[in-house]
Amino acid sequence: MTAQAQIGSEQVFRKIIAHAKEYGFVFPSSEIYDGLQAVYDYGQYGAELKNNIKRLWWQSMTQLNENVVGIDAAIFMHPLTWKASGHVDSFSDPMIDNRDSKKRYRADNLIEDKADAYEAEGQPERAATLRSRMNALLSAEDLTGVRDLILEEGITCPLSGTANWTEVRQFNLMFSTQMGSVADEASEIYLRPETAQGIFVNFLNVQKTGRMKIPFGIAQIGKAFRNEIVARQFIFRMREFEQMEMQYFIRPGEEMNWYEHWKETRLRWHRALGLPESKLRYHDHEKLAHYANAAVDIEFEFPFGFKEIEGIHSRTDFDLKNHQELSRKKLQYFDEEIKESYIPYVVETSVGADRLFLAVLCQAYTEETVEDGEKTKERTYLKLHPALAPVKAAILPLVRKDGLPEKAQAIYDDLKLDFKVIYEEKAAIGKRYTRQDLIGTPFCIAVDYQTLEDNTVTIRHRDTTEQERVPIAELRDRIGRAVSFRSVFEQL
Repeated sequence: MTAQAQIGSEQVFRKIIAHAKEYGFVFPSSEIYDGLQAVYDYGQYGAELKNNIKRLWWQSMTQLNENVVGIDAAIFMHPLTWKASGHVDSFSDPMIDNRDSKKRYRADNLIEDKADAYEAEGQPERAATLRSRMNALLSAEDLTGVRDLILEEGITCPLSGTANWTEVRQFNLMFSTQMGSVADEASEIYLRPETAQGIFVNFLNVQKTGRMKIPFGIAQIGKAFRNEIVARQFIFRMREFEQMEMQYFIRPGEEMNWYEHWKETRLRWHRALGLPESKLRYHDHEKLAHYANAAVDIEFEFPFGFKEIEGIHSRTDFDLKNHQELSRKKLQYFDEEIKESYIPYVVETSVGADRLFLAVLCQAYTEETVEDGEKTKERTYLKLHPALAPVKAAILPLVRKDGLPEKAQAIYDDLKLDFKVIYEEKAAIGKRYTRQDLIGTPFCIAVDYQTLEDNTVTIRHRDTTEQERVPIAELRDRIGRAVSFRSVFEQL
């Protein structure tokens, strides 16, 4: 990417962030108190869009796969859970401070940004070498070497412009709190940094009560919390976020076959949502997490570059084995087919709901120049997949008199039983169309004087702005076909 193109992408991203706030998708949390860094609230349309994304993922997992079921585990878990998972000892990031600006950074992020800059300058080999050196130092836990690499590369603080860095230190990312009615008797517990462990500790509960046979999966959607040193890029990296995870339990030795299966399945799912193939790619991990023997990210090309939206990991038997050892409870499965007991291996698919929301929003944000008679004008709209759109249709009476509002209200009252629809009568019809375009509503239904004569309405299609006349009796079927999850499922 050239420097000019990078500036253009940054400007587009700023527009998307502004659009998200102005039109009710995402607000800074506690904004009246000047906000809370890296914490955001979803507005009325953002909540609908995010819920649609989560419902689509949930049904894709638990409805289309007869051997995948879902649970909803608690956020609070016994503290030993995080000892067994390795989070107490290993869940940390390398932290470095700039003495002049007094700002704190993740050391690996500073180096990654430098590598991205090399790629933007047309030096991919230099970027790859830099990343390789960084990964080797992090794997060896050589924090002094990481600092030396930062100095060697001439990496400076974005605020102060100096390289007056402290030593690199490890910073645990878990939030801790106390549980107990009396402070002196309170015991330390953690806000979960991932949702996966709630699945692992319930492995046998689900397997026995559901009479599940391996291979089978357990899915979950839930909040997780990480005390990120530096959170950035809007909702891409937050301290409170939501994960959509599925752990797939399999026989030892079969993990790589299932790893490839879910790797391909999940990429196909993202394409079905409307994310173009040209903006999706795999990124294999060079530095593996402590629990994995293989890992790949599905990355989407945001305006700020390719970044992870989902990870597929072969977790081996790390989690169940450690929980068995620490809890002293047997977490084995007896396989009737081979007459053996074993601790299952696991392949994980883990999607960041907030990151996917941001990817969908970035892809949907559309600016185009359109002809308006002899003039041209700029048009902005959200080209959301109809199944994900916060509002499926807007019912708009042409004028606020002569019985048109009453007729439009009757259509609204009927359609709201099946779809998320809205009724709006204020302002000129053109302005109302524009408002719906800006929140991604795929259909606008105009009620006019002809409607009173023959019970037909005009449907305006968001993407093309084309209009067609249809009977009121056909509205439910027409809208239903377009917004149904079935259109996504058929591509899977």
